[in-house]
Amino acid sequence: MLCTVKKTFEAAEAAKCHLLAQVKENQPALLTAIRALTATLDPTDTDHSRGRGRSRQEDRTVEMFPAAQAVADTEWEPHIKTIIRVTRRTLIKSAKTGLWKERHEVAHYVSSAAGRSAKFWASAVRGHWAIENRNHYVRDVTQAEDQSRIRQNPGIMARARSFALNILRANSVKNVANATWRGAINLDTSLAYNAI
Repeated sequence: MLCTVKKTFEAAEAAKCHLLAQVKENQPALLTAIRALTATLDPTDTDHSRGRGRSRQEDRTVEMFPAAQAVADTEWEPHIKTIIRVTRRTLIKSAKTGLWKERHEVAHYVSSAAGRSAKFWASAVRGHWAIENRNHYVRDVTQAEDQSRIRQNPGIMARARSFALNILRANSVKNVANATWRGAINLDTSLAYNAI
């Protein structure tokens, strides 16, 4: 996995692009170095925001740190310029009891870009979650992609799912599960969609 991530950074650099990636437990050495740095160093910039809706309130703090100290003398030194720490404190109201349950989460991101503000990174991270919610979640839940038993050329079926999802999105479908169900019941419904 480590090699794949490095190759992705290298490909982005070759294309003269910047990359933002979340660092997870599958990169333990990098994650340990980042946690140690963010625990001892003051952030260079901070952004706070609050979101409310549907019986929940989420406070987000986005802090950015220069990566030089954490990645010095490592294979990441030429690639990672900024470390971003996102702390989420979420209050969720139980409809049954009316009580609030608190949840904390800390996520770490790295980027090849430098010189951006914490507000910029907050927007970039939120944009990533929008992709996650609109695409990956729909593919996993509505299209049952994770439960697929296709083992030979699974990429073909993944492309077919993406193609179907793109047609629904192009036709301004808001509820993909409902549209899929209606299309399965009546083929004319599916054939009535405009092509991309």
